[in-house]
Amino acid sequence: MQRQVAIINLILLTLILPISISAQTALRQDEKILKITEEISAQHLENLVRKLVSFETRHSLSTTADKKKGIGAARNWAQAELEKYAAASGGRMTVMQDRYVVKADGRRIPADVEMANVMATLKGTDPNDDRVFIVSGHIDSRNTDVMDVKGLAPGANDDGSGTAAVLELARVMASRQFPATIIFVAVQGEEQGLYGARHLAQRAKQENWNLVAMLNNDMIGNSFSDETNLRDNTRVRIFSEGVPAVETEEMTALRKSTGGENDSRSRQLARYIKETGERYIPQLQVVLNYRTDRFLRGGDHTPFSQAGFTAVRLCEMNENYRYQHQNVRTENNIRYGDFPEHVDFEYLRKNTALNAATLANLASAPYTPENVGVVTSNLTNKTELRWEAPKKGKKPAGYYILMRETSAPMWEKKIFVTGTTTVLPYSKDNYFFAVQAVDAEGHESLPVIPKPLR
Repeated sequence: MQRQVAIINLILLTLILPISISAQTALRQDEKILKITEEISAQHLENLVRKLVSFETRHSLSTTADKKKGIGAARNWAQAELEKYAAASGGRMTVMQDRYVVKADGRRIPADVEMANVMATLKGTDPNDDRVFIVSGHIDSRNTDVMDVKGLAPGANDDGSGTAAVLELARVMASRQFPATIIFVAVQGEEQGLYGARHLAQRAKQENWNLVAMLNNDMIGNSFSDETNLRDNTRVRIFSEGVPAVETEEMTALRKSTGGENDSRSRQLARYIKETGERYIPQLQVVLNYRTDRFLRGGDHTPFSQAGFTAVRLCEMNENYRYQHQNVRTENNIRYGDFPEHVDFEYLRKNTALNAATLANLASAPYTPENVGVVTSNLTNKTELRWEAPKKGKKPAGYYILMRETSAPMWEKKIFVTGTTTVLPYSKDNYFFAVQAVDAEGHESLPVIPKPLR
């Protein structure tokens, strides 16, 4: 009991140490999570990317019979690589190719074809914890012509970077223990129409997974943009939906009446990644991009959002279109094509470590508080919040009340309480609020926005 009180006092003490005048307050680092982030290797990531490029093309419709090139060889290698990592898990990590058939669509799928997602599932240590977290990258690559199944398509950054990140995360985290389950997956079929992600999202829905969060990594290794000539390996973007793709009439009415357009679950996940990542990863700023994806574009998180899950996309800050979706060639002394020499592997390391810190913190945290509400029965300049302790998982050491001004992009204050109700001397007309559960080591759940209680 004395140890728990001491830990809570330490957490309270750190809350008064500001990062800056306008930023959220600093929290101490968990040494175990810090160790995970420090074990992410730029050299190992480079080795993985170069191996992926060696398959010449990973087009989803390329050969599955050749042992050295094509999507089939790439999938088999990724499976074998993950199986090597699984040996350190004590039997908790299982690896498979989740196969599915994509029907001809008359566009990018000319005939029925079997595809497969390469998955490694790190089972949680708590048998009563049914939470699932997914981290993904897409293993397929393409040229300018999306139907070119034979031409050289190295795909070092798009999305060799995301696939390498997934494999490296599995390598480093396989030996660690978390109460919740983490799935590391290299999905196929992204360039042909997000087929692998759609299959996995549908499976999660049909099998009633308690999928808490999905992190999609697509192009996280390039730090130099063409045209603008920007060089920046200190920032990474996170795309998150504002208005949920799946929204009931009740959810719509509540959003409109409370001004919750910027407080979807995906937006909360994006804020969580920013706070957690900047706590652990030096020289990396997480930029919140308030779009579902890049302008008029989409990615593998999209089918998860469309299925009602919480999902975001991590993507490099500045893209380089000389290397993206380009046939390999040289014009005016400029070499086009997505090759490993165009990948900034130190930048890729930081972005992979960002994923690691987020997953480790989430999978170690308590379940979210339940029935979070704000009392609206009286006209008052104070705000009364009430909630219930989570019914599953470990008991929280306490809760954080988050608050921010209505125009602020990030939570600005975190107030620690041990009970399940609090009255704050701030008006709900002027601030947004949320509640997080936190354990004795400081691992926070995702925030929950309160609903009106009359």
